[in-house]
Formats: sequence, C-alpha cells, structure tokens
Amino acid sequence: MTAPDDSAVRNADRLRADMVRALLDQDAITSESVTAAFAAVPRHRFAPEAPLDLVYDLHSTVPVKKDAHGLDTSVMSAAHLQGVMLEQAGIRPGMNVLEIGSGGYNAALIQELVGGAGEVTTVDIDRDVIDRARRCLDDAGYGQVKTVLADGESGAADGAPYDRIIVTAAAWDIAPAWISGLAGEGRLVVPLTVRGTTRSIAFDRDGESLLGRSYRLARFVPMQGQGAAKEERTVLLRDGVVVQSDDDRVRLNAPALNRALDTPRLLRWSQAAYDLPDELELYLTLNLPSTARLHASRNIVDSGLVEASTLLGVPALVSEDSIAYRTRRENDDTGGFESGVVAHGPQAEALARQYVELLQTWAHHHRRRGAAEIRYLPGPAQGALPRGMVPKRHGVVAVTWH
Repeated sequence: MTAPDDSAVRNADRLRADMVRALLDQDAITSESVTAAFAAVPRHRFAPEAPLDLVYDLHSTVPVKKDAHGLDTSVMSAAHLQGVMLEQAGIRPGMNVLEIGSGGYNAALIQELVGGAGEVTTVDIDRDVIDRARRCLDDAGYGQVKTVLADGESGAADGAPYDRIIVTAAAWDIAPAWISGLAGEGRLVVPLTVRGTTRSIAFDRDGESLLGRSYRLARFVPMQGQGAAKEERTVLLRDGVVVQSDDDRVRLNAPALNRALDTPRLLRWSQAAYDLPDELELYLTLNLPSTARLHASRNIVDSGLVEASTLLGVPALVSEDSIAYRTRRENDDTGGFESGVVAHGPQAEALARQYVELLQTWAHHHRRRGAAEIRYLPGPAQGALPRGMVPKRHGVVAVTWH
C-alpha cells in the first residue's frame, strides 16, 4: 500500500481523536482499555479506499464487498457499534479471542485489548474478505492476528477453547460450535436476530444454557454459509406495503390483509407512556401472539394510509383478515408521548384490545433498560412453546421480563 503523506496522517490522527471523544460522550465506550484500543488503532488503514470523514464517522459502516445485486455482503461496522460490543465482551489481557466475520479493524482492536500475551483469531467465509483483512492487519502492524478462511458456523476448533467469541454478522441462531468452543467462564457476544429484530447480546455460560447479561440494538449484514438466516417471508400487500415474518406459524393472507387496509381505521389509545422504543419493540415482538413486521414506503405514509411507525418496520399483530400495529401521539400526562394502536379489518377491535393490553403491561411493569432476561437453551423445542420462547434451528431463545 502507498505510504500516506504527513498531512493525511495528521488529519487521520485528528479525526481518530475526535471519534474517541465522541464515543466517550455517547457512552459507546466506557472503559480505559477499550478507549485506549480505539485511540491506538488507525481505522483508516483498514479502509484505504474510503474517505476519512466516512471512516471516522461514529454511525457509518464502510462497504467492503457487494454482491451481484449491489447489496453489501461485508462492511466495516460502525465504530459506535464496535465500541458497544467490545464493552459487552469485557476482554482482558492474555485472553484467547475468536472473531466470526472479518474485516481486520475489529480484530486489531481486540489484539490491543488482549496484549502481547493474548491471542486473536478472525474467521471469514469469503476469501476476498479474509485476504483483504490479512493485508490490512499486516500493513497496520498487527501481524500476530491469525486469519482463517472458514465458514463461521463451524467456529475455529484448532484454537479452542476461547475466552471470548465475538460474532460480527447478524446470526439467526447460535451455532453449536460456538458454545462448544467457549471456555468454562467464556462469553459469546452475538447480534442475534429474533423475529426480524437484531440485538447484540452478551451470553455467559449458565449450566447447559447461555444467559444474556446485556443486550443492545444492532444492525449487521447477515451471516453467510451454513449459518445463513432462515428465509424471511416478505408478502406484498400493495405497492409500498409489505409484511414480513420468519415464523411459519404466522399465516400471512396477502389479499385479505390488503383488503383490511381499505377498511376504516380503528384507533385506540392506551394511556401508557411511549418510551425506550428499542425495549418496547423487543417486548412486543416476543409477546404478540401472531406477529409480523409491517413496512411501508414514505409515499404510502404521506398518503395517510398508515402511520409513520411503519417506515422502519413496526411489530404488527395479524389474523387471517385483520392487522393492528403501534403508533404514538404527544401527551404530557404520560411523560411526553402516549402509545396507541391502529387496527384494520373485521377483527380490528379484538386485535387492538390485545395490543393495547401489551402496551399497558410494558409501560406499567417493564419500562426500563435491561428488563428482559434472555436465555438460550440448546436442543430441539419440546411441544408448544409459550409466549417469549422462539424456536431456532439448534435451540430455543427464551425471554422473560422483570
């Protein structure tokens, strides 16, 4: 790679220092060790083709590789999210760490955290990506990081057991090899997708299961290979309106749901606070009895057919011929905003009632950070599962609220 000139180096150093201060200000990083790692690793050396302002922007990903359709298959994750996950991991000097999904930069941060006595292995299924990571690591002075071309679903058994395993792609399930590859006191940090929403969860061993110690909203490119996500059904109701679900038990009758949208809307207000939307969304996603995600385009929202909550996808309660979803309005009596429900179709009243009850339960009993306890139970699901339990390929995700 071409050596940068002095002015470019000074500019990169300044931007890196600004990034570290901003990460601290936003509580993305909180420990001295993670702060020092971000200050030490030259992020731009892992994205030499990208402009510096993009590379050092807290919330921007940097494209690494795209597929034939122009979709990202590999990116350098946003610095904010990388900081959050490294804090979740709690990496200490001397540890042995495996990273699933490679770009180079995150592995370099981990190498700073484990120090000279620790070991870092980074795995990727794509030869172009792992070769690029190898070049960047060598160029930036992190030649001790091991790079492995492999399907991340299989882990990297040669280096096990690992004190920490960090997954940097959205995983639909937790691979058995990740669990077996953990040391007895090990921790797995994984962006786990459950019913269309992804959270970075720090799991510790708890007997035969995994217990989530923290969870944060996250967005990643999906896993490839054997661990690729179960195909999510995307059903077009009309131009600009779709519903999505990866749960085979949820019936999505497109003609009937589309007809429901043309019926008069039923609006019910909960008198419950709308707050902490990421926590509320997780609760609704896991507790609505027949849930999908409703998405609508900007022009559909502007037409007044559906509410703005649908722009990024909103948990929806669906039946054969009706649909209900969350909205909000300003209300000082509930602390600023109040949750409500919009429902359409012959069963609108019943669906709205169920949805409002959940909004009230969350607001009155679980409205805080970290109210959910997330557990992963390896092995096949047994019988019908209660609310809060979601079957996966290799186990069951069980979520309870406190």
